[in-house]
Amino acid sequence: MRRRKRGTKRRRLNYKKMLIVLIILVLAILAVVTGITSAVKFVSKKNKEKVQEEEKPKDIIINLVATGDVMCHTTNFNAAYNNETKEYDFTSVFANISKYITKADVAIGNLETTFAGKDRGYTGYPTFNSPSALGVALKNIGIDVLSTANNHSLDKGYTGIVSTLDKLDEIGIDHMGTARSEEEQNKVLVKDVNGIKIAFLSYTYGTNGIPVPAGKEYSVNLIDKDLILKQINLAKEQNVDIICASMHWGDEYKQKQNKKQEELADYLFQNGVDIIIGNHAHVVEPMEKRKIALEDGTEKEVFVVYALGNFISGQTIEHTKSTVILDMNIRKNGENGKITIDSINYIPVYCYDESKKNSNRYELLDIREEIAKYENNSEGKVETSLYQILKSELENIEKILENPAEISNS
Repeated sequence: MRRRKRGTKRRRLNYKKMLIVLIILVLAILAVVTGITSAVKFVSKKNKEKVQEEEKPKDIIINLVATGDVMCHTTNFNAAYNNETKEYDFTSVFANISKYITKADVAIGNLETTFAGKDRGYTGYPTFNSPSALGVALKNIGIDVLSTANNHSLDKGYTGIVSTLDKLDEIGIDHMGTARSEEEQNKVLVKDVNGIKIAFLSYTYGTNGIPVPAGKEYSVNLIDKDLILKQINLAKEQNVDIICASMHWGDEYKQKQNKKQEELADYLFQNGVDIIIGNHAHVVEPMEKRKIALEDGTEKEVFVVYALGNFISGQTIEHTKSTVILDMNIRKNGENGKITIDSINYIPVYCYDESKKNSNRYELLDIREEIAKYENNSEGKVETSLYQILKSELENIEKILENPAEISNS
């Protein structure tokens, strides 16, 4: 009898153990299944978020750079002549500052001379005709677009306009402001810059008293509100994101814009222009970013620089050797396409003339960089007298132009 009870007791204990093991096993399986389900849900959620992130259109940001007047006085092209090769080469002029232009997504300049050809004879002021090697050098440092509407457009007549545009086409630089035909004038230059479509317009106050040829009124874009409005509308028809106007206006050697410039800037902004790059003064004039209210009640950001000064020239009048390279970051919102100006900066530059040299006497210097080299006793171009000039020119530029951060946040 006792043996039977002991055997029954053992069986009960074994059953309990098996039951406990079974329960533990079931719980473990449930935990694993729950974990796998949670993991699957987590991964699924992350994948869904990733897909949504990928599907969400991303913002586009581009860098736009602009320079001042590209002039070429007799001293400039004489200094670029190589007696050995019998060719002109302006490469050394831009060597120090090319880094600020080559990095841009789009770079704009103002060509205030003509490329009418060697046969016409190279000349400086008052009627310019320059070696096309100048255009090649501009292309090599990254200039993409040149405005050709200015008071020197007709220095070599209508044929000079045609030769200049032909040469720019050959070099590979886009242009606006002068035209070889009415059809060309009515075709607005539009460039797709990494997904942002920009229309480029250009106008001048006049042509130094040289009449625009009868029957060829299309050859130079004069500042005429009817023409401006017509070309703005042509740009809008192409669904552009930005309209950028190069304006040859204002008073020479004045470091402040006049009322006519301000009124014209307002007119351009109200009718659809977003960015205005001004020139002609040969000295630096103020820049401004602002928000304007449009007729439909919406607001938009706009920017104007009234003059960037001479990029290159042989001028010696006070402050004509100083210029700035404008540097802007522009954003297109990926969801709504709205354009905003993220940042505005400028690089102060000085056209150094080492007049004792017969060749390569002109060299564009980064003013801040050369000042820093001098003050840190580093190797540079600057001696004490030039250092003092650069300090003075920088002070003058910074007095005219606001702090870039303040401009960007205004």
